[in-house]
Amino acid sequence: MSAMRGIALCAGLVALLLLPPARASEIDVRDAQLRAAEEGLMLDADFDFELTPRLAEVVAGGVPLYFRVDFELTRRRWYWFDETAASKRLQLRLSYHALSRQYRLSTGLLQQSFATLEEALNVLKHLRNWLVADRTVTFSDADYEAAVRMRLDSTLLPKPFQVSALTSRELQLESHWKRFIVRSPRQVPAPVESREPREEAR
Repeated sequence: MSAMRGIALCAGLVALLLLPPARASEIDVRDAQLRAAEEGLMLDADFDFELTPRLAEVVAGGVPLYFRVDFELTRRRWYWFDETAASKRLQLRLSYHALSRQYRLSTGLLQQSFATLEEALNVLKHLRNWLVADRTVTFSDADYEAAVRMRLDSTLLPKPFQVSALTSRELQLESHWKRFIVRSPRQVPAPVESREPREEAR
């Protein structure tokens, strides 16, 4: 009987892996701008999304959610591969602590506490003062393309949730790349051109 159970379990896992991946619920990158500061280039970005009921239940049950923001700044070159001037990744951890009955949002050594999930999400959706290129990075006078995206990193969920995320959009959240042209990052003016994000492999 144990052998039969093992065969049935393996068959079930194979069937699950053969199912088409579920489309993720979308995060909308509403606005993204670069600006110059003493430290270098800072990115401000606004995101619009809602946690699915399942994700809200997961985080309220004590399982942290990890959101990842990716940024790239590239210079197009017709004669060779595009030059990557800057590439950064930011991880934000959203969690709930039952003892204090507070939600916490943390990145690096910075940690903030909130009375409600809505308050925590409001801060998560508005990224400010992210240093994406320090003063050691040199730029030419050419135009650059900046790109930013956000997604829920399902690979950091507990294993049972990772398996469920393969076929359930309830456990997925991600945006397309938001791209905009920057005229000479030495001065970093406001973006002068925006384009609809292209469909790309993630």
